[in-house]
Parts: sequence; C-alpha cells; structure tokens
Amino acid sequence: MKKIVTFISVLILSLTACGDGNSSSSSPNTENDVSSEVRSEISKRVNDTDLLEDVELENKTIKWLSDWNISSDQTGKTKPPEVVAFEEKYGGNIEWIQCIYEERYEQLANLINSGEGVDFFYAGNMDAFPKGTVNGMFTPVDKYIDFSTPLWKDVQEVNDSLIWKGSHYCTVLQTTGDKTACVYNRKTIQEAGLQDPADLYAKGKWDWNAFQDMLLKFVDVENQHYGIDGWWFEFGLMSTTGTVPVTIQDGRLVNNIGTPAMERVQNFLYSLNQTGCIAIGVGDYGWVAHPEYISEGKVLFYPVGTYEFYKTSDQWKAMFGEDAFFVPMPKDPDADEYYVPVGMDAYMFVKGGQNPEGVAKFLECKRFTKTDEIIKKIGDEQFQSDYGWTDEMVEMHNSMQELANRNPSLNLSTGVSADCAELLDSNLRLTARGVPWSETYDSINSVLDTYIDEVNELNTDE
Repeated sequence: MKKIVTFISVLILSLTACGDGNSSSSSPNTENDVSSEVRSEISKRVNDTDLLEDVELENKTIKWLSDWNISSDQTGKTKPPEVVAFEEKYGGNIEWIQCIYEERYEQLANLINSGEGVDFFYAGNMDAFPKGTVNGMFTPVDKYIDFSTPLWKDVQEVNDSLIWKGSHYCTVLQTTGDKTACVYNRKTIQEAGLQDPADLYAKGKWDWNAFQDMLLKFVDVENQHYGIDGWWFEFGLMSTTGTVPVTIQDGRLVNNIGTPAMERVQNFLYSLNQTGCIAIGVGDYGWVAHPEYISEGKVLFYPVGTYEFYKTSDQWKAMFGEDAFFVPMPKDPDADEYYVPVGMDAYMFVKGGQNPEGVAKFLECKRFTKTDEIIKKIGDEQFQSDYGWTDEMVEMHNSMQELANRNPSLNLSTGVSADCAELLDSNLRLTARGVPWSETYDSINSVLDTYIDEVNELNTDE
C-alpha cells in the first residue's frame, strides 16, 4: 500500500539483486531483438532526421541503475524502439546495473560514493525529484540538453516547471496517462445488465456519477459482488479533479490539500465508503487485494496502472480474465477538463556519472521515437505482438495518453520526502475507510506544510 511497485519491479525482485553493485549486464540483450526490417526502418528514421545531432560519441556505453531492464526483458517485451534508435544512431550500448526496488536509493548512494560512474536513474516513480536533488544525488542537465530546441518544444513547459535551484535536474520526455486505469471485465458488466464503461467514455458520459451508479447496482456483499478493489483508486480519483496533493509553482512546492477540489473528491470517497462500494479493508474482505476477482466476476472495478497489461497475454488474462478491458478513471463532473492520473517518463543524470553526453543522446533518441509517427506505430505494434493487445486496447491506451498530454498535473508528494509520502499515503485514503475529511485535514495540514517548507528553504540559486 505504501509503495507503488510496478509489475516490472515485482518481476525483478525474483531475480538476483545487485546488493554490492557488481551484478550488471553490459552486453546487448538480443534475445528479444526487433526484426531486421524494424531495425532498418528505425535506422532510416533516426539517420535521416535533422532533430538528432550527427556526432560520434567518444564513450558509447551509458550505465543505468534500476530494478528493471530498459532493454528487452522477461515480461516478453521486445527491445524498445528508443534502444534500437540509440544503437543505430550513435552505436550506443546500455549497461544495466540491476538492483531491488526498495534498495535502489541506498545502492545509488553506495555507487556514487565509490565512484562507479552510474550515469542515469529513473524519475518516473515520482520520488526522485526534488528529493534526490536536495540530497545531492543528481546533477543539472542544461549543459547537455536544450529544452528550447524543436525536439523538446512540446515538453519544454513541463520541464521548465520542474526547475530547481535555477537548473533543470529532471528530464521529462513526456507526461504519461497510464498511471491508473479503471480495469473491469466486460462479461461481468454484461451479466449485471450495466453499460460498458468504454461505451460511456466514447459518448462523454463516463464520470463519477456513472461510476457510482454502476457500483450501487452491482454491489451485493452477501452474494460476493464487491465494488472497488486495489490500492490505487483513491489517488486515481483525486487526480481527476485536476488538483493533486503537492505541485510545484515557480520553483516552490505547494500544498493543495486545502482546496475545494480536494474536499470535493474526499467527500466523494467518503460517500463510496458509506454506500458499501469499496471492498478492500472493509468487513470480511480484509486488507488483501484480489485482482483475480475481476476474472471471477466478484469485483466490478480494479483501478491500477496499465503496467499490469505489460506482460504476455496469458499472464494478464489469468489475472483479469479473457474479457478484461480498461478505461480512464471517470471524469470529475465538476472539473473544467477531463483530468486523469498523470505520471512521467523522466530521468535524472547521476552525480559523478562518466558519460552524461551519452545519456543525453539516448534521451534525445527516445524523445524522437515519441514524436515520429512511423516509430510510434512500431511501438503500438510491439504492444500487440508482445502483450497480446487488441486494436481497441491500443486505441484506449493512446486516448489516455492524449488526456495526459492535454492536462498534465504531476503529484510530487512522494518526491518531497519519505515522511511526506508516508503522511499522505496513509491519511488521504482514510475517507475511503469511513473517516470524515475534516478530521483528516485538521490533523495533517500543518504537518504537510512543515515538510514542504523544509524543502522549499533549500531551493535557492547556487
């Protein structure tokens, strides 16, 4: 409940960890390489464009510390287009230094102190910025990446919003819309005589009201018909207001839990609890999530990141069923726009890294693959071939991405400090457990202000 661990993280936990920093992979992973035709097409695209600089890298290897492999891996994932692009444009190679998710910051500190020269680190878990910057783990990127160039212009605003001490420390390639989707089983919906959420979404009618109405019609605890399960729905619904707990404005972290939007969504969560719509943590259901209940027709909605579908089709179908599908979290009917939980595909340059130039070129390659329509199509086709996605799933995934592009709102609460993350993770869920919002707000608002003020005081130009 206290850490959002991606599917890939869970998978890697079963592998040998890099506790001493000596376990790594420096040779290209060719096991799930792209076809020669795809490689040729990507090579043509990256070598014909003016958006990528024609230079020879003196050092072609960049070191990546993470619990997941940025190249192909055991999920069935084929080598991503950006890795192929880096290989074809710059002869690049990514050395993976493998570690356990929960130990990655300790491992990073050890490697920095030992001078191992780790080059880059994932910021998409939302806890690296600004915390890692404040703790001296990361270095500015402005010497290597110019966000005003045509390649970066579409994400310049979000990158500029994350300036810290007058510099860019976090490199955002794009905001992402796959952080939390509302997963359901179409067979269950049909048998209950309910409208398919995908149809409601297409008609512009998928909102909190439709969401709650379906739950009220479905829930029948005595007959094992439960409403919402999982650990992601509370923050997922909060994000639909367009106001997340902690944001950054003009280089200063901001506490948003006292806003009318936060009060509105917390009261909605409370009403879902009071009407029996929330399964987990209530009565005999207990505190164990049951995603398999989606396939068994016992749970109506299981909000979770679409990473649960980033695995072979037999795996995600075993969890959610043959008829599993997903839609965005329902729209807040009082919000001015359709907001969804937004993450970011983002990276940090590690202090003491030996090849920042190489990292910059890799990130430019990745940024290019997100803008080039031909390569984007290749990426969609990979989802279908690797993970057994249908055309409709790809289209819905892309629609969620478009919502995130239009209305990016990043919650930085986990990036303030571990104490801040714990405070909000534990307390902002309480209305969904039957605690009135006023009680929670009164007990945590001043504490949150203290955590934020402590970090803001450190944000001065050097």
